[in-house]
Order: sequence, then structure tokens, then C-alpha cells
Amino acid sequence: QVQLVESGGGLVQAGGSLRLSCVASGSIDWVGAMGWYRQAPGKQREQVATISSTGSTNYADSVKGRFTISRDNARNTVYLQMNGLKPEDTAVYYCNADIVRIGIPRYFNSWGQGAQVTVSS
Repeated sequence: QVQLVESGGGLVQAGGSLRLSCVASGSIDWVGAMGWYRQAPGKQREQVATISSTGSTNYADSVKGRFTISRDNARNTVYLQMNGLKPEDTAVYYCNADIVRIGIPRYFNSWGQGAQVTVSS
């Protein structure tokens, strides 16, 4: 069994910063690509940022220059540093990862439970 647990969400004023963390735990052999997605009320879930196991990153145009994704492979953890937050960044943020479980040689795509980020104007 594998779990992804997010933390660090909350309420912040426009222009402020938050840092999200997501830890993968359980019977993990290897963690591949990790990423952050978000879903605002009434909208579809969208990709925010992804990072490969070797550190290559990709960002949505709407967050480029404001958000930074990073990871700590030793801790199976991915971070999202969010600066210059805007009200339109308000959403539930979900962690995602491709994980190889011990004894099962293939990737399973896993999701966290989500962390609420609210940006007030």
C-alpha cells in the first residue's frame, strides 16, 4: 500500500506565499515523476507543475515565474513553493506520483487527498 499525504495549504492574502509538501510512504521501491495539480470549484483538474526523477521540471504558463517545484528523493517528498499568489490560484491542490511498489515491477499512478489553498484579494 502506498500513500501520498499533502501538507502546507491554507489561507493567504494576494501577493503572499505558501509552500506545499507531499510525502509518499508505504512499500515503495522507486518514485518516478511527481507533480502538482489543482482543481478550482466548477473547473476541471489542471496540471500545475511536474518534476522527473532526475529533476527536469515543467510548469503551466499561469504559474511560470511564481511557483517552483522541487523534490527530495531520499525522503520521497515533492514540494511546491508558491510566491506571488493570486486569487485565481485558489483551488484544491493534489499531489501525484508514479510509484513502483516493492515486489511489483511496474509504475502505479497515485494521488494525494488534496490540500486547500485560498488566496484572498
